[in-house]
Formats: sequence, C-alpha cells, structure tokens
Amino acid sequence: MESLLQRMARGKALLLVIILGFGGNFQSGYHLTSLSSPTPFIQSFINSSWYERWKEVPSPETVTLLWSFIVASFAIGGFCGCLCVKFITAIMGRKKGVICSGCIAVVAAVIMLSSKPAKSFEMIIVARILAGFSAGFGWSLHIMYLSEISPKSIRGRVTITSANFTSLGGFVGQLLGLSEILGREDLWNVALSVNACFSVLLVLVFPFLPESPRYLFIEKGDKEACRKALQTLWGPGSYKQEMDEMLIEQERIDAVGRKNPLQLLKDRTVWLQLVTIVLIYWFNQTSGMSVITTFSFDIFMQSGVPENMIRYVTLGLGVCQFITSMFSSFLIERIGRRPLVWGGYAAMCTSWVVVTILLNVKGLSDWVSYISAAMIILILVFFAGGPGAAVGTLCGEIFIQSDRMAASAIVGMLRWLAIAVMTFSFPFLINSLGSYTFVLLACFCLLAFLYTFFILPETKGKTIVEITEEFKAIMVCRKSSSEETSDTMMSRV
Repeated sequence: MESLLQRMARGKALLLVIILGFGGNFQSGYHLTSLSSPTPFIQSFINSSWYERWKEVPSPETVTLLWSFIVASFAIGGFCGCLCVKFITAIMGRKKGVICSGCIAVVAAVIMLSSKPAKSFEMIIVARILAGFSAGFGWSLHIMYLSEISPKSIRGRVTITSANFTSLGGFVGQLLGLSEILGREDLWNVALSVNACFSVLLVLVFPFLPESPRYLFIEKGDKEACRKALQTLWGPGSYKQEMDEMLIEQERIDAVGRKNPLQLLKDRTVWLQLVTIVLIYWFNQTSGMSVITTFSFDIFMQSGVPENMIRYVTLGLGVCQFITSMFSSFLIERIGRRPLVWGGYAAMCTSWVVVTILLNVKGLSDWVSYISAAMIILILVFFAGGPGAAVGTLCGEIFIQSDRMAASAIVGMLRWLAIAVMTFSFPFLINSLGSYTFVLLACFCLLAFLYTFFILPETKGKTIVEITEEFKAIMVCRKSSSEETSDTMMSRV
C-alpha cells in the first residue's frame, strides 16, 4: 500500500506542506516559546532603557506590567490578524494571502533586531504585534489551505501537520534559547527574530506552488484550474471523486449563500459547530498550554527547579511535545479525532491536580521539584497528542466552504483573545495565588472533557457535508427533547 509520503511526493504536495508549515504555524510555535529563555534579559533591558530615558529606576510593578504587555502583544496582533483574514483573502486569495503573511513576519523581525541598538522597549511591542498579526493571519490560512488541498482519505494526517509545525517551532525556539546558542544577553534580539529566515523562504518559493484547488473550484468556478492544481499537488489523475464532492458542496453553497462572520453568528443552523470549535480552541488556551510554552521559565522556578537547569528542562519540554505531535499523526486516522480530544483533556485535568499537590509538598525533598517538572512535561505531552493535534483538523472539517473563512476568523479571534488574557494575567495570578493557579487550569480541563465527551461527534472519514448533517441531527435531537419536555410540563399544568 502506498505510504502517505510516497503519495505526497508524486506531485508538489509534500513541498507545499513543508514550505507552508515553516512559514505558517512554525512561526506561531516559535514566538510562543522563544520569549521564555530571554525573560530576565528583556526585563533587564526594560530597566536600563527606562533609566536612560527618565533617569530613574522603574518600580517592580511597572516592569511586570510592561513585561506582561510585551508577552500579550503577540496575541493582540494574532487577534487582529484573524480579524482581517476574510477581508484580505477575499481580495488576494489564499496563495497571495500566505505570501503577504510572510512579508509582515520579515518586517516584524527587522524591527525586533533594531530594538536593542535603538534602546526602545516600545519597538519590541510593535515587533511582537506585527509578528502576532502575521502568525494569526497565517494560522488561519495554514489550516484552511491544508484542509482544502487534501483528499478525504488522508485529510486528517495532512491537516495535523499544522500542529506538527507548531510543535517544531516551539522546540526550535527553546533550542535557540539555550545560553550556548542565542540565549545570551547580547543576542536575545537575534533569538526573537531569526525565525524570519523561514518567512523569507516562503516568500521566495510559494509563488511557484499552486493555489488551493477547492478555492479555485468553489470560489472562482474554474474547474480546469482546479484539476490542474490537484494534478500538480498529487500527481497525474482525473480526480473525478474529489471534484464531484466539491460540486455537491458548491451546490449547497449556492443554495444558502456565502456568509461573513456576522451572518454566520446569526445562522442558527451552524450554531452548534461554531460553539463547539470556539469552546475547544478557548479551552486549549485556558488549559494551560499558552502559559507553559510562554512562561516555562517562571513555572519551573515555581516548581523549585534550579535556575541553571531550567533551560535544559524547557528544551526537554519542546522535544517531548514535538515527538508526541509527530506520533499523533499516525493515530488520528486510526482512532479518530474525538477520543484524542476528550482523552487528552481528562489526562491533563488529573495531571494539573497532581502538580498542585506536589508543589505544596516540594519542601519535603529535592526530588519533588523534578517530579513536578516531569508532570508539567507530561501535561504538554497529553495536549500535543490530544487536543493540540486534533483541533486543527476539526476546524477545517466541520464547516462548508461558504462558512469556513468566516468561522476561521471568529475562532481565530477568540483563540488569540484567550492567549492574550492568559499571557497577560498569568504573571499576576502566579504572584497572588502561587501553586493554586494550577487548580484553575484543572477546572478548565474538566469542563473541556465534559463538553467534548458528551457533544463532539466523530469526523474521521466523512465528507464535510456529512459532518454538517451530523451536527444538524444533534441540534434536532436536542430541540425535539426540549420540545417533548415542554409538552410534558404543559400537560401536567
């Protein structure tokens, strides 16, 4: 039987996945982790630049506030990027939108490199906002592009590469943050901008790769261009089945019309899909993943790990996340999306409770600190192998073409809003609540488990139209049950 790599290597699909991955979610993963190691250096830079400008030492509260805003500014940019994705892609299309995202990332890197010689912490904020805009915009396009180029039989394994590249970006950010490489006081601005080399590669190579076939067929109505794009991506063939599925989807779109985000929010027929994907993405961030990747230095300090060992523990965190993400690529088409999601949340909830207990008894032995660190790594493994792997696939599967861009914009905005809230508030939470902050994260994981276990349907091996009908069936069942209950109450009255 032909392997996935062999099938992708017949055309340019493998090249597109790699280039899109490094220019897409790799950037997001890198930025979420690369800020952890230079934490003390950037805080020192804020102190020194503040003193040189105003000849006074800033208060610790001021430094914490500025540092929190620097961290959260990336998510603010991501929110704006997702807000603009439908508008920009409506003008440019998928392909030119990806190239535009890469150009913005390069500009952000230039500003970040210039911030240190200019002695301006404001430039760090501007660079982080632009990098976030590029990452938020690119995140939506990355997942959408993968879901639109993939045949149904391998859609999950192709789409999950977005999560693989996020994990790889996180690992590379942690690796380059080592003091032996770029994690030094004189190179922290280089560490925060070197990833733009991949954006340059994207801008140079992506113009020679095909546009999304589904976009060409459904949005542009160009069947011949769609067939050529499929042949360029996957090798010679008629691709009649794939185009027939697109035709059915196009007929459905013509019947209901295309929607913008506001219209989608008003459409009760997709209400359950929208609520489900929004909640899952929100739970993904509030479960603690954004704070583990961004504040790993502070979390491991709280755990009692010696400061000189934290960078190496953090590197182990990235290695485990990447390996787990790759392993989940082989599981997703075997056991499906649903078990990965609810199983991951359940394991994370239990682990956060254990971490809280261990942190409260860490004075009993030096080994307790390392067990706590191991549990935090295990939480990331549960996430990377569960919700983090499956959610990207779900986003491209549960909405038809007319709704997908609007849904991606809504989901992306709320996802980045959750990251902004968590990254901004975490330094204050950890200062006030200490280890009990993790109980709050456990509660979010519990809510996520309950919702996905009882509500989320399986999407493996189904067309987008079939998945849409299954969500409608859930809505009808719940409505029927509600009406039956109402009728019973009225009869009793």
